[in-house]
Amino acid sequence: MITAYHRPKTIPEALDLLKQNDTFPLGGGTLLSQLKSDSIEVVDLQSLNLDTLKKKGNYVVVGATVTLQQILKSSHTPEDLKSALQLEAPLNIRNAATIAGALVAGDGRSPFVTALLALDAKLTTQPDDEQIEIGNFLATRDKGSIPNLISAITLPTHAVLAFEHVGRTPKDKPIVCAALASWPSGRSRLALGGYGVVPLLAMDGTEPEGLESAARNAFKEAKDDWASADYRMDVAATLAMRCLEKIQRD
Repeated sequence: MITAYHRPKTIPEALDLLKQNDTFPLGGGTLLSQLKSDSIEVVDLQSLNLDTLKKKGNYVVVGATVTLQQILKSSHTPEDLKSALQLEAPLNIRNAATIAGALVAGDGRSPFVTALLALDAKLTTQPDDEQIEIGNFLATRDKGSIPNLISAITLPTHAVLAFEHVGRTPKDKPIVCAALASWPSGRSRLALGGYGVVPLLAMDGTEPEGLESAARNAFKEAKDDWASADYRMDVAATLAMRCLEKIQRD
């Protein structure tokens, strides 16, 4: 039950409110419906001007309260990231869910977070306007600690992204998905999803020759009720190579 509603006008005001116990940020509202607390207070972020999406050089800066559907419709969003977004949630949820909410809540089966991990997204956090890598954020979040407030996410526009997935049906969350990002410098990052608490970074380097073995090694223990580790290892390797072939064609 929501016992108090706050709508601050500034980020410092929002941060002061969020220091209180059982107080949560309100972006799209899709996460709050999952909370188990008997009583909570919410801090509405609508008045903080965090809903912009702007191109800056080789990057696009996405405000924390930009919705998944807004990202999907943006001309700055690569087609394979749009594919991941369409798998992330149905239209009604995408219209409400925000990018920050997806990062806070997305588990290892999240195709969107998997793609952002491959792209080496950077998160800007408050109160210090600090920029942290998504991998560090996910590792910290997995231990139960998250920044006070995410204000923006920065994505590269000069990296090429390829995304492939396998699920029980074409619209299901993936049992295995692979996202491969490639930069003009030769850098490549492979992220795998479909298992665990957060997606896994399988490779970050300049030589694509080890891509297949990196995918297999990342899923050596990826066993759950959905699939065996052997199955995921084989599929991850196949999907990783499909991603590489797609990038090389482009």
